[in-house]
Amino acid sequence: MAEEPWDLRRVLDEIKDDPKNYHETDVPVDPDAELSGVYRYIGAGGTVERPTKEGPAMMFNNVKGFPDTRVLIGLMASRRRVGKMFHHDYQTLGQFLNDSVSNPIAPVTVKEADAPTHEVVYKATDEGFDIRKLVAAPTNTPQDAGPYITVGVVFGSNMDKSKSDVTIHRMVLEDKDKLGIYIMPGGRHIGTFAEEFEKANKPMPITINIGLDPAVTIGATFEPPTTPFGYNELGVAGAIRNQAVQLVDGITVDEKAIARSEYTLEGYIMPNERIQEDINTHTGKAMPEFPGYDGDANPALQVIKVTAVTHRKNAIMQSVIGPSEEHVSMAGIPTEASILQLVNRAIPGKVKNVYNPPAGGGKLMTIMQIHKENEADEGIQRQAALLAFSAFKELKTVILVDEDVDIFDMNDVIWTMNTRFQADQDLMVLSGMRNHPLDPSERPQYDPKSIRFRGMSSKLVIDGTVPFDMKDQFERAQFMKVDDWEKYLK
Repeated sequence: MAEEPWDLRRVLDEIKDDPKNYHETDVPVDPDAELSGVYRYIGAGGTVERPTKEGPAMMFNNVKGFPDTRVLIGLMASRRRVGKMFHHDYQTLGQFLNDSVSNPIAPVTVKEADAPTHEVVYKATDEGFDIRKLVAAPTNTPQDAGPYITVGVVFGSNMDKSKSDVTIHRMVLEDKDKLGIYIMPGGRHIGTFAEEFEKANKPMPITINIGLDPAVTIGATFEPPTTPFGYNELGVAGAIRNQAVQLVDGITVDEKAIARSEYTLEGYIMPNERIQEDINTHTGKAMPEFPGYDGDANPALQVIKVTAVTHRKNAIMQSVIGPSEEHVSMAGIPTEASILQLVNRAIPGKVKNVYNPPAGGGKLMTIMQIHKENEADEGIQRQAALLAFSAFKELKTVILVDEDVDIFDMNDVIWTMNTRFQADQDLMVLSGMRNHPLDPSERPQYDPKSIRFRGMSSKLVIDGTVPFDMKDQFERAQFMKVDDWEKYLK
């Protein structure tokens, strides 16, 4: 008997009876800022304005203006929940994804009859077609440029179809058949494909896939050099599940769609056409981004002309809050995998584990657990930090700790800075480097001596490891080992 295909609904079936991880509500909610505003308190976490916390994923069953649509938010807003959904220890997810990148399982194409994403079809040629009425895309805040698709996986290929890729971008609903898409310059393969089409003055066919197994969503966020040009990250999801992701031919475009997604938008990235991101609101803002600040509205987004919207019956619209713990899972765990891949290749066995915490939004900070075996390993920890910067250019801060430190406990990590760190000798500052343009401190007026153009940064290494020849002076207090301690809680 064939195994049940993995999709969002199978994942939800596994967690829906656990109140720590899932909660449904029938209370009416407005998708315009209120839905995200509610979840901010319940489970957003990350760099979201306080008060917030880690909590269950939320399914809103009664969304104003969309009587036939449910909206899911926060599915990946807990590392422990991601571990549960992947059937894997949450502390070693980085290594798990690293192994998945190295052993991909390519997607397969299925017949139309086996593609539930095409159960309901609306074409742009239909009378009254309007994506703003068909797609329950929330706004995060009252200042947003408009309703956003925040976790849509874009599938595209180069012109001769020899290479394909999936990436996630912020996409704002601008008109009845028009989206604005922000493709960050450099590094994104979809952007490279779009440049090829634009030079030929031809529209680029794409699909936007929403409501997915988190193995697809998280796997899609890998970037070069871990997944080089031509590597389709759907193979990562295949490896995570040991089951190929199912694709189906588009209905109105010559491109593939993810067959078991809740929603698919088909369309074209239009060549040599741009649109002001906040053209409908003029707020000057886009949406909240992972550093915790509102992104500035882009004056010239690329344009997607939508040709169809398809979805499953009783469809689930999926959304994320930009600065939430959900972004940390989506961006941080693949970054950990990328760092582990490079350091294991260069200095095998010296980095035991890596964690990209919520404080950096999953991108800006990493904590590296270092193994020093003998005196020849002293200094290897700082080389590991440099390798981390090489693996991921958007990384800004690296904290190095010893094996006895719990890298998932920020109190333990900061403890090392207070007892195993001297600022005059254990701090490394690397100035004038490239980083992420969404960090608001990375602009010339903030630091004109080191930042020539926006998106440059000074990078920091905090070495909280004990010198090898002094290890016996830094042994933590040793308590009695009690194997059956849990019986005292019963």
